[in-house]
Amino acid sequence: QVQLAESGGGLVQAGASLGLSCAVSTRAFGNYGLGWFRRAPGKEREFVAAVSGSGGRNDYADSVAGRFTISRDDVRNTVSLQMNDLKPEDTAVYFCAADVSGWGHRSADRYLYWGRGTRVTVSS
Repeated sequence: QVQLAESGGGLVQAGASLGLSCAVSTRAFGNYGLGWFRRAPGKEREFVAAVSGSGGRNDYADSVAGRFTISRDDVRNTVSLQMNDLKPEDTAVYFCAADVSGWGHRSADRYLYWGRGTRVTVSS
């Protein structure tokens, strides 16, 4: 069983930066692709960013490319999301998830394990 726990959410003003972290409890951390997703109020869950198990491949949604950076730490078993130049439309609950294939897909259906989420609110 893989457990994920997000931290780092909060309330910030537009233009600010915020870092999210996700601790992943597993002995096979390097085997998993890791992704960040978000669900804004009244909207469907959407892909934000992913990193492959090898760490050699990152992928970003168009809406966050150039502003967000995903990274993984295979020593600490964590995956982070650095969010810069935040906009009100980034307001959402952010979830991290583990992809057993190791690829780091855009589709949430490919992720077997999920955290409970952390809330990010960006005020205008």
